Amino acid sequence: MAENLVRPEDYRHWRDSPLGATTEALEQALVFRLAGPLAGRRVLDVGCGDGAWALAAARQGAHVVGVDASPAMLAAARARAHEAGLDARFQQADAAALPFGDGSFDVVLAITVLCFVPGAGAALREMARVLAPGGRLVLGELGRWNAWAALRRARGWRGSALWRGARFRTAGELRRLVCDAGLEVEQVRGAVFYPPLAGAARLLAPLDPRLGALTTLGAAFIAVAAVKAPSGSDTNNDGGGTP
Repeated sequence: MAENLVRPEDYRHWRDSPLGATTEALEQALVFRLAGPLAGRRVLDVGCGDGAWALAAARQGAHVVGVDASPAMLAAARARAHEAGLDARFQQADAAALPFGDGSFDVVLAITVLCFVPGAGAALREMARVLAPGGRLVLGELGRWNAWAALRRARGWRGSALWRGARFRTAGELRRLVCDAGLEVEQVRGAVFYPPLAGAARLLAPLDPRLGALTTLGAAFIAVAAVKAPSGSDTNNDGGGTP
């Protein structure tokens, strides 16, 4: 599992690099644009890692809970929250067995989680269960067909346990998983269309949002926004949304 193979300091080094800083800024901008206003909302961050995304939501006024399987990641997340003076709660949990009641959250975020979870369908059903009627799920996943995925596959072939076990998905595959969980897809967007080079990121990042609104082909990061039908309404889970 990824939580046993990635350390909090790996995330920190990634964000401190020019490539990492540019890439994560684009990913966060996309995810939070799809999530919508978060002030006063109950937000669950599944697979929260060291808390970067959960704390970004807390800065927007959300009431945040982050869950992760790794005690080391949770300790890092709590330390970051304390240092920043932000109110967020973190606890250990499996994505496929969330320790919350039905309809506990208005928004669920899951960023680069399904690619490392063997039972992606079960995890998504749990996320759908804890969403309140009318609530929103935003996934951010690693795309299948792009230069980043090719490099990661090569690392897996060369012995990286992290990337050997990862599964990269297309926008269509993600859409089907979300619909199978009983949610209605509203939008699918791509990001990070440049190769994993700092110079390319610096030059091409300004074009990224426009490309992401047009296609997911070649995107290293794919975001899916979906909603849970309000109580008593009919649900049409036909997988619609931007291709």
